[in-house]
Amino acid sequence: MIRIYKQKEKIKMEGTIKCSANYVPLTPITFLERSAVVYANNISVVYGDVKFTWRQTRERCVRLASALARLGIAAGDVVAALAPNIPAMYELHFGVPMAGAVLCTLNIRHDSVMVSKLLQHSGAKIIFVDYQFMPNAQGALKILSDSGTKLPLLILIEELIPSATVLSSACLEYEGLLAMGSLHFEVRQPKDEWDPISLNYTSGTTSSPKGVVYSHRGAYLNSLAAVLLNEMSSMPVYLWCVPMFHCNGWCLTWGIAAQGGTNICLRNVTAKGIFSKIAEHKVTHMGGAPTVLSMIINSPSSDRKPLPGKVAVMTGAAPPPARVLYKMAELGFILTHSYGLTETYGPGTICTWKPEWESLSQEAQAKIKARQGVQHLGIDEIAVKDPVTMKDVPADAKNMGEVMFRGNTVMNGYFKNLEETKEVFKGGWLRSGDLGVKHPDGYIELKDRSKDIIISGGENISTIEVESVLFDHPAVLEAAVVGRPDDYWGETPCAFVKLKDGCRASAEKLIKYCRDHLPHYMAPKTIVFEDLPKTSTGKVQKFALREKAKAMGSLSKSKL
Repeated sequence: MIRIYKQKEKIKMEGTIKCSANYVPLTPITFLERSAVVYANNISVVYGDVKFTWRQTRERCVRLASALARLGIAAGDVVAALAPNIPAMYELHFGVPMAGAVLCTLNIRHDSVMVSKLLQHSGAKIIFVDYQFMPNAQGALKILSDSGTKLPLLILIEELIPSATVLSSACLEYEGLLAMGSLHFEVRQPKDEWDPISLNYTSGTTSSPKGVVYSHRGAYLNSLAAVLLNEMSSMPVYLWCVPMFHCNGWCLTWGIAAQGGTNICLRNVTAKGIFSKIAEHKVTHMGGAPTVLSMIINSPSSDRKPLPGKVAVMTGAAPPPARVLYKMAELGFILTHSYGLTETYGPGTICTWKPEWESLSQEAQAKIKARQGVQHLGIDEIAVKDPVTMKDVPADAKNMGEVMFRGNTVMNGYFKNLEETKEVFKGGWLRSGDLGVKHPDGYIELKDRSKDIIISGGENISTIEVESVLFDHPAVLEAAVVGRPDDYWGETPCAFVKLKDGCRASAEKLIKYCRDHLPHYMAPKTIVFEDLPKTSTGKVQKFALREKAKAMGSLSKSKL
């Protein structure tokens, strides 16, 4: 049963008054307002040779909000964006809510069909489109036009770097829009901190994307939590490898503003670009999915530059393999493992490191660092429960249950999908769909997605454990394991593997390697060598791999 909070009689102490002097709805808009004063002349955004100060960024965001209001954008209207990590994308995170509107950042890897579906579902009245993705946007608008759907106004974001090629277009352009805006615009603050600030569509690793609604309150709290779990002091230098369109950049679009930091924008994420920007700007923090970490550690030495200092890296999406942890540390990166969902504004847990673990072996340390850890300060509780009885499983690191969240940084719900909202909140907790265990010290460890767990001959096989062994093989760059139908066992592990450039390994050798390091029933029976399909955030699209494994037919039958 979901507990729905209603207005109750308030407990008051004599002499107290709730008023504008002591209560203001929480919103990350205030982070920008403060930094524009405290860090006015400090650099806020860097993109190639283009630089803005915090005073300039605030002015640009106010002009943007003003221009949106002049275009008829009202409170609660949805404004979409299809753009990479560029200054305009950063400014939209403040300018849109300053106009009272809801920001909907779209995945730049979506094709025209998906973009059209999300525009239709969101009801976006305006879409900002980076010049690089105009063909996708125009294709989406044609699909909408052909279906008779009212089209959103398209605003082109041209390149700020002078040497870059830009599109000539008759449509409204971003910088021209800012020029329309007034600096005297009265910023629209939320009337209620539970008002929506953004609409984020899930990455769709297991099903069709759903629209997750974030509130001003949740965004405010998770931004501060993200700053704390990254251990950011004032004026950090943050390199943008995490897409700003994904969970609003794990809420660090707003969090960096809270600390008066510098945002180093990176249109295309490459290992060479990462090392170059770190050296040039003395980057202190960055984030990235395991695919980004793999890119870094497997980069040629010619692409690398010595780090000017330690660089803190937050990773998520999947548990980092031990080999990745070792190599990142050797290069001078300090890795922190976080875990969360789009429904938890991105990061929801942190594997907080304890000093007593320093004396453990490298292997033992790697296993601990791969845990998802404990809830951060914005989450009230995290639990591993039996999804039917809702009872906590024993904290013995053995009994599996579903990971569940409860707290102020859990989404408002799924947009236009009340039934799904009720289902995911059933029992008064956010059900993650992830299976995990809880260790005696309270740290959780994921074992699999509930849809990914392989049941072979009655035994549960964690695909994460099998993948971890495959990652340890010196020839393996990437690996993902799914179940393949089997007439006798029900299903058996099927591994999709991408080898490192110049490396060779046969299926037989990889299967033997797994059998040498795992119980035989957990070792893959099938190895497929190919590139792995991924979302833009680095998550492997296992639903696509499951379909491929299913199409192969039953393993036992194929041997007859």
